[in-house]
Amino acid sequence: MDPEATQLQRAQLAAILGPDTAPFETLISHLMSTSNEQRSQAELIFNLCKQTDPNSLTLKLAHLLQFSPHVEGRAMSAILLRKQLTRDDSYLWPRLSPSTQSSLKSILLACVQREEAKTIIKKLCDTVSELASGILPDNGWPELLPFMFQCVSSDSPKLQESAFLIFSQLSQYIGESLIPHIKHLHAVFLQCLTSSSSSDVKIAALSAVINFIQCLSNSSDRDRFQDLLPAMMRTLTEALNGGQEATAQEALELLIELAGTEPRFLRRQLVDVVGSMLQIAEAESLEEGTRHLAIEFVITLAEARERAPGMMRKLPQFISRLFAILMKMLLDVEDDPAWHSAETEDEDAGETSNYSVGQECLDRLSIALGGNTIVPVASEQLPAYLAALEWQKHHAALIALAQIAEGCSKVMIKNLEQIVNMVLNSFQDPHPRVRWAAINAIGQLSTDLGPDLQVQYHQRVLPALAAAMDDFQNPRVQAHAASAVLNFSENCTPDILTPYLDGVVSKLLVLLQNGKQMVQEGALTALASVADSSQEHFQKYYDAVMPYLKAILVNATDKSNRMLRAKAMECISLVGMAVGKEKFRDDAKQVMEVLMSLQGSQMETDDPISSYMLQAWARLCKCLGQDFLPYMNFVMPPLLQSAQLKPDVTITSADSDNESDESDDESMETITLGDKRIGIKTSVLEEKATACNMLCCYADELKEGFYPWIDQVAPTLVPLLKFYFHEEVRKAAVSAMPELLRSAKLAVEKGLAQGRNESYIKQLSDYIVPALVEALHKEPDTEICASMLDALNECLKISGPLLGEIQVRSIVDEIKQVITASSSRKRERAERAKAEDFDAEEGELLKEENEQEEEVFDQVGEILGTLIKTFKASFLPFFDELSSYLTPMWGKDKTAEERRIAICIFDDVAEQCRETALKYYDTYLPFLLEACNDENPDVRQAAVYGLGVCAEFGGSVFKPLVGEALSRLNVVIRDPNALQAENIMAYDNAVSALGKICQFHRDGIDSAQVVPAWLNCLPIKGDLIEAKVVHDQLCSMVER
Repeated sequence: MDPEATQLQRAQLAAILGPDTAPFETLISHLMSTSNEQRSQAELIFNLCKQTDPNSLTLKLAHLLQFSPHVEGRAMSAILLRKQLTRDDSYLWPRLSPSTQSSLKSILLACVQREEAKTIIKKLCDTVSELASGILPDNGWPELLPFMFQCVSSDSPKLQESAFLIFSQLSQYIGESLIPHIKHLHAVFLQCLTSSSSSDVKIAALSAVINFIQCLSNSSDRDRFQDLLPAMMRTLTEALNGGQEATAQEALELLIELAGTEPRFLRRQLVDVVGSMLQIAEAESLEEGTRHLAIEFVITLAEARERAPGMMRKLPQFISRLFAILMKMLLDVEDDPAWHSAETEDEDAGETSNYSVGQECLDRLSIALGGNTIVPVASEQLPAYLAALEWQKHHAALIALAQIAEGCSKVMIKNLEQIVNMVLNSFQDPHPRVRWAAINAIGQLSTDLGPDLQVQYHQRVLPALAAAMDDFQNPRVQAHAASAVLNFSENCTPDILTPYLDGVVSKLLVLLQNGKQMVQEGALTALASVADSSQEHFQKYYDAVMPYLKAILVNATDKSNRMLRAKAMECISLVGMAVGKEKFRDDAKQVMEVLMSLQGSQMETDDPISSYMLQAWARLCKCLGQDFLPYMNFVMPPLLQSAQLKPDVTITSADSDNESDESDDESMETITLGDKRIGIKTSVLEEKATACNMLCCYADELKEGFYPWIDQVAPTLVPLLKFYFHEEVRKAAVSAMPELLRSAKLAVEKGLAQGRNESYIKQLSDYIVPALVEALHKEPDTEICASMLDALNECLKISGPLLGEIQVRSIVDEIKQVITASSSRKRERAERAKAEDFDAEEGELLKEENEQEEEVFDQVGEILGTLIKTFKASFLPFFDELSSYLTPMWGKDKTAEERRIAICIFDDVAEQCRETALKYYDTYLPFLLEACNDENPDVRQAAVYGLGVCAEFGGSVFKPLVGEALSRLNVVIRDPNALQAENIMAYDNAVSALGKICQFHRDGIDSAQVVPAWLNCLPIKGDLIEAKVVHDQLCSMVER
């Protein structure tokens, strides 16, 4: 920087920070300027002031906050002070002199007392809380709490409200520093909630109480506050009785937060609290928004499974009342002509916000409480709706059935007959919207109650849908019938579908030629799905269907036809995959020409065709295999571009006031992290996820043919293992890892890697494996953890021998971490099972969650097996480290699956490490012998297999155990049910183990008795691998 410029700046800074206040006020007003130029210039100078003289800057801001006559100036300085006092990179407090620090503290408190403007008081309280949360825990502001308690007991509502606003934030930031004052706080909260006449003060106190309760980790501390609950609820009811609905809505939002985080706090007074909420929900004189919040409160309690399992199921009378309220909301629908003349399926004219809240809440309620609770209530209330004269009531009953199916599927499957009758009778209803709702219900039930529904009722459902496709008066009904065929066939086997194909396909071809685009689109999607589900059975319709599909692809060039063309493309590619390469080959060339010219043309960014195209290309590749290679140069560049899309993220402050305009935008998803609200454009994420999935498809299908692209694809996908905005992107990146390694390895082996050798595979493996291990360490989702372990295992099978010791060490450390994390999740669940309201339904759900953990353990076993097979004895030092993690898995308290995995790991060690593994026999053989007679056949199989391995390699160490081994095997072989399907594998392995004892321990047994007993069991027919082993045993004994 040249000296003149710095001199100029020095002069500027001197003026701004000097005694005259005008230049500083100008600077602050420029910081708020709408002109970018002026604003960035001001920011530059502000930051210079901060670097060169933080004390003067702080005092200037404080002065402005205290004395500026302009509201905007005071507001801006409160905001700027808060920013400087936030503990991040620009934290200014430690750089201030003690005297500045103390002036600032007293000025802030003076301002809280003096300020009259409501908006600024709020910002001031934010600034005070921000500073206090940094210095209060170390006693850096001893005056603050006495000041706040003084405000609360003053007679100024403004000061009371300010104190509660600060208490509320401090509870969130540094709650534990307030706990010593718990008695005093309790008294203050109670006093204000019961006797303050200002609704603002009460809301601020309510917010402070709720935040404070959430920061109490000790339940006896929380119980102290139970007696505040009636007063907290009164805040709500008084606001409603006084007609202050805005205040009531604020109170409801705070209580919803409490219900989500501390539901058990409400447990003792649950009946009163839920009763009041349902009363609000039923009160038709109140605003919709208020009633919806009261419903949200009750649903939130029902959903609080982790914190209060089973609590709401104890209140059947309330559930029935809530169900009735939601059913009534579904009646709020009008027969709007726009619904009938709509051009697209998503037109929902006539549906109100009541209707959509009712719909969403029925779905959530049934998922939260399950079928045993909801189905009895539904069977009690729905018949009256179906028997009524008004179409709205029929419509509501059918919509409700569709909404509860996901949560109630297990119970509904037991009552299929009555449900299917209810729905199919409505296919004949005179009102088209009721017929539409009946078709909608069949579509939803096909998804949620499949494949049971398909297997038992195909002979009634498919003809009904086919008949509905003939409703030419009502294109919406026709189109919906076609999309229900899609739901039905997705859960369907070819043998169920094939007999109906003639009828269904010919109807769909008629609809393809319909004038209504929506009907054509429905028909295309249905055809695609039917072809996908019937596979080669679709060949006989190919010649009739394909010309129509190609015609749409070529002719639907109008902007209004974009979706139609996209669906035609999807349909062609799925039909091609179904009928196979021979049948499809000639048309495939033509279709690819069209796709190429489309891709070359300029498409608009929101054109749906681009994501359909990505998928269609990948399906064509699956169908054509290596014949697809010539098109790869064309397909890959745009695909890589889509996979590399940056998420479109906007970050706003969570307390900013522009919530209303964003929340309606369907294409944005928002998450709140701390005090930031992050909005993400979902369409971008979906395109990215599709592209990543397609990359994985190509690598999987083309194997070594994919080699030329690895150098671009690996650096694109590896970083996405930690792409936390979207699960599908991570899943796709995970599955692609072994595919990339396999492709590289095959290319090197087949000499297609342009002269690269094994060191290239090692280099790729050194890039991928550590990245997978690191991503696994940070992965929040259990299911994805299991996929990552699976992918890691596949990678080890491909490039295991190339790993260095440091990598093996990191994998072993990660396995320890995975086992520990999984055990602690199980412990948390076991804790949940001790809750007072825990019931059988919760038990079922816990069992399902624990089964997911088994998937994780299963993958751990697989990885260890691969490492042992790869490194043999040199892996044993690591195995020793892991043994303290693995031995507990043999315990009687563990699930059969865990015991099986533990046994398999030992089997691998014994088999791969032979004599070096003998030292483990003492520890593990007693477990193994006992497990030979476990009640679970999979555990038995693993154990008797291991016994055979030990007999083969154990020599003298095994010898003393031969007698016990024989009697254990004898029990398995002689079991009267030994040859039943579930036991046959254990039986075959036991026979093989017995053979090994005959072969390797002839001198330790009574041959005259044992060998004939063994010969008696031959031949074995279940386990082909063991059958070959036994056959070899027999030959070698005959030779001897």
